[in-house]
Amino acid sequence: MASILRQIVAGPRQKHPEAGLDLCYVTDNIIATSGPSSTFPQRAYRNPTNALVKFLDYKHGTHWAIWEFRAEGTGYPDSEVYGRIRHYPWPDHHPPPFALIPNIMASMRDWLKGPDTKVGRVVVVHCKAGKGRSGTAACSYLISEEGWTVEDALFRFTTRRMRSGFGAGVSIPSQLRWIRYVDEWTKHRKLYVERQVEIVEVHVWGLRDGVKVAVEGYIDEGRTIKDFHTFHRHERFIVEGTDPTSAISPSSNNESSLALSDSKLQSFDLQHQDTLKSVEAGGDAVVFRPSQPIILPTSDINIDLERRNKAAYGWTMVTSVAHVWFNTFFEGQGPQNNGNAASDGVFEIAWDAMDGIKGSARKGTKALDRLAVVWSVVDGTRGTPKLTQTITEPREGELVPETKAADWKSAQHSALTAIGKDLGLRSASPVSMDVNKASSLKSSSSSPQSKEEDQLVGVKTHGPDGEEHIAHDVGAAVRGVGQPAVTVLKPDLGMSKAASPVPTADVGEGGQIVGVDSGSAAGIVKSRSDDLSDKKGGEDLKTSEQHLPGQLVKEDEK
Repeated sequence: MASILRQIVAGPRQKHPEAGLDLCYVTDNIIATSGPSSTFPQRAYRNPTNALVKFLDYKHGTHWAIWEFRAEGTGYPDSEVYGRIRHYPWPDHHPPPFALIPNIMASMRDWLKGPDTKVGRVVVVHCKAGKGRSGTAACSYLISEEGWTVEDALFRFTTRRMRSGFGAGVSIPSQLRWIRYVDEWTKHRKLYVERQVEIVEVHVWGLRDGVKVAVEGYIDEGRTIKDFHTFHRHERFIVEGTDPTSAISPSSNNESSLALSDSKLQSFDLQHQDTLKSVEAGGDAVVFRPSQPIILPTSDINIDLERRNKAAYGWTMVTSVAHVWFNTFFEGQGPQNNGNAASDGVFEIAWDAMDGIKGSARKGTKALDRLAVVWSVVDGTRGTPKLTQTITEPREGELVPETKAADWKSAQHSALTAIGKDLGLRSASPVSMDVNKASSLKSSSSSPQSKEEDQLVGVKTHGPDGEEHIAHDVGAAVRGVGQPAVTVLKPDLGMSKAASPVPTADVGEGGQIVGVDSGSAAGIVKSRSDDLSDKKGGEDLKTSEQHLPGQLVKEDEK
């Protein structure tokens, strides 16, 4: 029954033929896998943690370590993977806070290429589906540490992780934007400057009725997305004509309001909203001006959109959901100017290029034609202190900070509660009536498996040399239900506590650092073939072929 459930959730993914596990070798030393689980009901349709550990022990001995990116929780305690795990969590369907990238890359580099590195080490990356967040990290490593081009890295991940005809491995536009940011970061000395940013205005072309516009950013070391401001009706101004920026440009003195001609604006009257003539066919040209400054603690900015239409009996219908992330350091050409990014700018994007629902391209009906975000760096001249932090990639031998892990049990809870927006009926709220005829309530859904299907379609497995299966009879070694008889120790991996460079704003605590030793992890007893649940002995396993990982090469060099 469990095997059938895994096939249903995975959809057309091709599981590992011998082991029955959802994993692939992106290269000979990078494995991507969906998030394993040690709790029910998740382990009924996910990789069981003990089965993944048995497989890795058999294939790679003690020379493997896990990098996980799940802000919703891993679904298993660190002790079940011998404590050989690094935590850099961020929310599903979103790009990482860029301040995490230097530490993720450095920690993976030190494990695979450090001076005391053992031959045959592998990095195991996982998020929930082993696709978007895992693909972003794997491609970023190939670009920044192995010299691959963006196109080659994305192509390799797609061909190894996805079945033909089921789309790209990394498909979310904002995650793809981040991978190109990594390319720019790599080409320009791997320098990143974190800055506080003010969102001055948001300009929208073709805005339809009932659209909520919110400004969001990361807090809590990147584990949480916070709504810093949702625009209300009194902050919305309709511009005569079709171009809200025809008389607008970023101010050189960082004034919180840009110079707009009063003759081009008319205040959106809450009292007479229902009597205004509808312009639904083409939508309005609108400028959103916050009544109070919107200050975000980092350069990572998200504009979140949701459209709701009034239904009946206290319900509203969500007909559009979309969002877009951008980073002001890279949009301000920081890498190209030796870290001196522009102090203000405008980020513009069309509706079709925005992120859709739960990592898909689906956004519902069109809520707007395009938008532009006018931003400015906080310079300390108007009461808010100027805060900047220069972040570089740690060198070999230096301490690599790690962020605090989410509660591993939260994965079980999040599978049963709302963790992403969707279309459909939602309950109305009196508070929501002042938000452009739209509610800011989060959507909900009750089926954990429905969330799986959006992001897991088309994922397949691969061996280290690109083969679509690994021709070794290790299935018996990993299909057992019981845990192997092992001594589980939390090894001292040679790291000490250090603070994460990601600003925590007003939430969160300092990160707990768990490092990875450049040599073999001490205190770990590897599971033996005699301990396997099906009692297959070592003599039987000796008939399997020797595992020989392939060389790390690009597709065009094969």
